[in-house]
Amino acid sequence: MTIALNSAGDRIAYERHPGGHPVLLVHGFATTGALTWESTGWVRALAEEGRGAIVPDLRGHGGSFAPHDPAAYSPTLLAGDLLAVLDAEGLDRVDVIGYSMGSWVALALVALAPSRVRRVVVGGVGTVEQFARWGVDAVRSALLDGDAADTAALAESPLAPLLGSLRQAPGVDREALAACVSGMAAHPLPLVSTVPTMLVVGDADPVTEGRDQAAAALGAELVVLPKRNHVTTLSARAFKQAALPFLESAGSV
Repeated sequence: MTIALNSAGDRIAYERHPGGHPVLLVHGFATTGALTWESTGWVRALAEEGRGAIVPDLRGHGGSFAPHDPAAYSPTLLAGDLLAVLDAEGLDRVDVIGYSMGSWVALALVALAPSRVRRVVVGGVGTVEQFARWGVDAVRSALLDGDAADTAALAESPLAPLLGSLRQAPGVDREALAACVSGMAAHPLPLVSTVPTMLVVGDADPVTEGRDQAAAALGAELVVLPKRNHVTTLSARAFKQAALPFLESAGSV
């Protein structure tokens, strides 16, 4: 694990996997870079194409700093942390892949520093911010306290299994994750892109509601994977088979 310092001097942990023209891989809520991208075969798939990977832990997650203040979380702030990682690696311009909440951070990076992103692939999102949709207070309470009423209210939410498992997970900073929920929900989704963009979703993923509108707003190529939900889309071979040629289609970085 390598450490970069953001503009405020805070710790951002990341892994640098060897290979040319590394791709920046941005994970989603309540996971880590390694769990999202290594265990699902993405780092290996990139290596087979001769490409490296930069795999950070977003603030509040994994080995990175974990503030408990909701004001410390927004797509733009998290995107600024990614810039610190790129600077630490001396990378002027990269391709980016984000998934779920990481897609919003990836798009915020495009808005914050468009010259630093060549192409971007986002997955597992639509037009609806999920924390706000299911109720920030209910999500926070279910996460922190396991409140029975809030857990029941969220039973139909794709967040429910995740929140249940987090209450028993060792080493997870649930206060930081609760702050992340509040902070991210307070900001509009960055549904705009000024670089070539692909949106990949599973057809059985309720998180991607409004996928057609999202693709139109982004000017993105939309890829819909059959019989895939929010979890299984990420690991799908078809996701890689769509994303990797898209990143290569305009030549080297």
